[in-house]
Amino acid sequence: MMEYTDRYFRYFARLISRHTLLYTEMVTTAALIHGDRARFLAYDASEHPLALQLGGSDPHDLAACAQMAEQAGYAEVNLNCGCPSDRVQNGSFGACLMKTPQLVGDAVAAMVDAVSIPVTVKNRIGVDDMDSYEHLRDFVGTVSERGCQSFAVHARKAWLKGLSPKQNRDIPPLQYELVQRLKRDFPHLEIILNGGVTSLDEAEEHLRQVDGVMIGREAYHNPWILADADTRLFGARQGPGSREQVLQAFIPFVEEQLRAGVRLGHITRHILGLYNGQPGARRFRRHLSENTWRRPDDIAVLHEAQALIGPLPAPEH
Repeated sequence: MMEYTDRYFRYFARLISRHTLLYTEMVTTAALIHGDRARFLAYDASEHPLALQLGGSDPHDLAACAQMAEQAGYAEVNLNCGCPSDRVQNGSFGACLMKTPQLVGDAVAAMVDAVSIPVTVKNRIGVDDMDSYEHLRDFVGTVSERGCQSFAVHARKAWLKGLSPKQNRDIPPLQYELVQRLKRDFPHLEIILNGGVTSLDEAEEHLRQVDGVMIGREAYHNPWILADADTRLFGARQGPGSREQVLQAFIPFVEEQLRAGVRLGHITRHILGLYNGQPGARRFRRHLSENTWRRPDDIAVLHEAQALIGPLPAPEH
């Protein structure tokens, strides 16, 4: 979810669901150690609970970055062992780490020793020809012995050669049964299923056999999928209200960011899916897409887009 789950999207998502755990984009250890640390770690307090997702392979660097995450107030630090992009392959991290469970174990141990917040891992069910259940089981067993108690498992293998990152999200078949088997084999661990989930109905079905469900692309492109999460999954008494109420609550944050010099399009690109399936949704998306770049500091563009939404059904919540 690099270039998607930035702080602007996370603020917006939190207005829809108060209780779901949010993750940052994957931030590399090099970016934190040598780059603009304050920018990469920045978030709004309302985003909690929030996990920082790290990309890297050097145990010492990962431990240092985990300390930065804890000092910045993150609730969790997550080591990405699942991203198949060219960038992570060149840096020998992400899904590449599935091939080196001992190294991942060393990294987790170093991070656990450095911080008191949870250290978690996001991984695939396999990578390239290392795709047997036995390899997956041994990976989780090896890493859990070094201190990781929570694994978010993407139920597709990754092909590092021959498939693009986009193809890796669609072509390798989903094998939910392997994630469920992991939970049976490691009942003491938290096993979170990731990959292909597009509704809360599906999530609830998976939750019969695993401890959690991670929703990525669908939650970004159709964020209203989260609207019932608090009441259905977390026992909250009420949800976020209507889409209009969420957008109105978002506008003061947008105005604040515009005053800080952020361009309108950098923020509103994350809300294009708010009205998916509703009357006027296409007009809403088109107005934002065509005008935020022409008028990059004009909040009126957002008000104009909202005015293009047609009569909506009665509120669902």
